[in-house]
Amino acid sequence: MCGIFGIEGHEDAANIAYLGLYAQQHRGQESGGIVSWDGSRLSVQRGMGQVADIFNVKVLERLPGDRAVGHIRYSTSGASVLGNAQPIVVKTSMGPLATVHNGTLVNAVEIRNRLEREGSIFQTTSDTEVILHLMARQPRANVEESLLAALSEVRGAYSLLLVTDSCLIAARDPHGFRPMIMGDLNGSYCFASESCAFDLLGATVVRELELGEVVVARGREIESFKVGTGQPSRCAFEQVYFARPDSKVFDDAVSRARLQFGRQLAREAPVPADMVVAVPDSGMFAALGYARESGMPLEFGLIRNHYVGRTFIEPKQSIRHFGVKVKLNPVAELISGQRVVLVDDSIVRGTTSPKIVKMIRDAGAVEVHVRISCPPTAWPCHYGINMPTREELIASSHSVEEIREFIKADSLSYLSLEGMLGALSGEPDSYCTACWTGDYRVQISEEDRRQQELFPIRVEGTD
Repeated sequence: MCGIFGIEGHEDAANIAYLGLYAQQHRGQESGGIVSWDGSRLSVQRGMGQVADIFNVKVLERLPGDRAVGHIRYSTSGASVLGNAQPIVVKTSMGPLATVHNGTLVNAVEIRNRLEREGSIFQTTSDTEVILHLMARQPRANVEESLLAALSEVRGAYSLLLVTDSCLIAARDPHGFRPMIMGDLNGSYCFASESCAFDLLGATVVRELELGEVVVARGREIESFKVGTGQPSRCAFEQVYFARPDSKVFDDAVSRARLQFGRQLAREAPVPADMVVAVPDSGMFAALGYARESGMPLEFGLIRNHYVGRTFIEPKQSIRHFGVKVKLNPVAELISGQRVVLVDDSIVRGTTSPKIVKMIRDAGAVEVHVRISCPPTAWPCHYGINMPTREELIASSHSVEEIREFIKADSLSYLSLEGMLGALSGEPDSYCTACWTGDYRVQISEEDRRQQELFPIRVEGTD
């Protein structure tokens, strides 16, 4: 998962992009970058780490212009190195281009291999570069036509922004896997993965990009094109985990959705207990919903160290295991002698949940009942959340009772698929549920599947 931001026609574009990325830092902590256009050239700055570590006043001064896009990343395709950090900047016969991308193309390796046989030379291992090569090979009268032609060849998930010497372009794939929202900052059009970026800036949300829509912004004017339409397949895991609860994603308030997840979970899996405790931070709103529906108090029984990043998107396994102890600590004074309902957003590998349950028990809890606000995660994602291989997903080979025994909880229940989808405001069939059901609406190519199996990216959720 990545976060992107772009703005057109603002005299302080790079600084605005920096703030837009800062608000979305939860979407990626591995690398970041910003590119700006000042009327004569593209200026770019990329680095490993978080945006506040990469950018300062002096760095931002080297990014002049009124058009800029930025990117924060954890690797879903390609290695975790500076060379794969975005934006990707190239020179073409159509002029200089720079792009940022959230999502994963499921036929990128297939296209890349074909282009390399035909003479293309790639600078990165990122699937995003494929789009630029396709554009360079089929220049058109204007850059938007070239992008439309390139996008007609790719399949999979993409919300992307493209900077040219004449415009800023935003595009969303025909299935709408990943979010993309358009805003207005005092007459300057801006685009972001989540609405929380606009809240920080004081921008107004205009609307979400339609499925398969390509929006071209030139100054205060915009044009809209279509690259195609497909079955709506919005990633429900955005609502479960990734998006910030104060954001609006897929025209749905994330906080409202998570509260409903918790309420429905309490209806489906009630249990006699003394308190509800959330696994912070992504489990907070589901826990609040569970507490309200069940009538039990919500207690802050786990405290999170906010100076530790989200373990889901840490790229190194050693950091994730170490981070469990550094990240969370129980409040024994609240938990001791109590029956605890522990609410979390997901269990992926199953490596973290046993440690959290043990923390709660060691703090004196007499019972620990685990409740998960989504169905069992049993299938890998090919559309931008590069989860472990299916063999590494505990729910792919273990029953709920076997997982309960493994994490050493007194009981374990997951929110049903029907209950989760019913809590969302959209039609149930408009969401992608592949990680829970194995229903892949856009099939990955065999070349890309082999690449993922050979070089899997190790990431995991709160668990």
